[in-house]
Amino acid sequence: MIRHYLILWLSILAFLHGANRAPAQDKVRVAELSPRAEAAIDRGLRYLAQTQNPNGSWGQANQVAITSLALMAYMVKGHFPDRDPHGVTMAKGVDYLLKQARLNKGYLGSNMYEHGLGTLALSEVWGESTRSDEVRDALKSAVSVIVRNQTQRGGWGYYPDRDIAYQDVSITVMQIVALASAKEAGILVPDNTMKQAIDFVKSCQGANGAFGYQTAGDHRIGVPFARTAAGVTSLLMAGDRKSEAVKSGLAYLHGLGNAPFNPSYPWYYYGHYYAVQAMYQASEKDYQTWYPKIRDSLVNAQDVDGSWKGGIPTGVRTKIETDRDSYCTPVAILILGVPYRYLPIYQR
Repeated sequence: MIRHYLILWLSILAFLHGANRAPAQDKVRVAELSPRAEAAIDRGLRYLAQTQNPNGSWGQANQVAITSLALMAYMVKGHFPDRDPHGVTMAKGVDYLLKQARLNKGYLGSNMYEHGLGTLALSEVWGESTRSDEVRDALKSAVSVIVRNQTQRGGWGYYPDRDIAYQDVSITVMQIVALASAKEAGILVPDNTMKQAIDFVKSCQGANGAFGYQTAGDHRIGVPFARTAAGVTSLLMAGDRKSEAVKSGLAYLHGLGNAPFNPSYPWYYYGHYYAVQAMYQASEKDYQTWYPKIRDSLVNAQDVDGSWKGGIPTGVRTKIETDRDSYCTPVAILILGVPYRYLPIYQR
């Protein structure tokens, strides 16, 4: 799901205009980015460097998705390809994504969720790589794949060219975040594509503010917390900031109390990846209420080797379960690193 996600789950014009790239750490309060959180991020990045595959990717079954998340985890603290101390590691990851784009005519990964994350990562890295022209071309092709595979209802399914019955809110949110990022980076995205996508997301929201899987009352897969965080983030990233859908979604998330901050909560990493983006984009009050809780929860949940693990309910046999350790670590870093404001996705 989704900056958004996915968010989080976006490459804004900061990548094209140097003035916008300056860190906004003067806006960060000490209470937000604690020394323990900074140390946890650094340990996590060292763990990622140690677990990169020889071909430049990360993960096993979903290498495009995990590689995209890992690259953004480095960028969240201001690291970029070909620049010390992590430039070589990141350059190998970018090369891996570009190779996948070349081999598959712009399609990244094995499903549209992976493709959305790959598109998002290319948007983030464009302008910060020595191969910016190649990144731009791959990004344009990736956006084209998303646009032409939108269903008539406005959503997306797991695979290109599949029946509309496969579409769901999580995949759709990821495409919205990727498209919003690409659009802000200067890539053409049809307005009608975004409008139809937002209409689909809103059609999945129930009266209590929570989002269903394919319809408002569909709660077969995942939990309302994760889907709602993703749905709200996508609406905010698409510019639908003042809608009742956003307000009721935020109210639902806050109404969950402290339960989601327990690392054993279902879809903990996935949900908070979007929730922290939604809260930051919504208002300073929302963000200050949410971030310190998830920050402290994540710091305490980190393993001694620098990784994070878990977050997927027992018995959920999906491909991502194979990558659960590789997945959780970059997502945790992205959540913790919101106060850095280096990535455009974390800028208001």
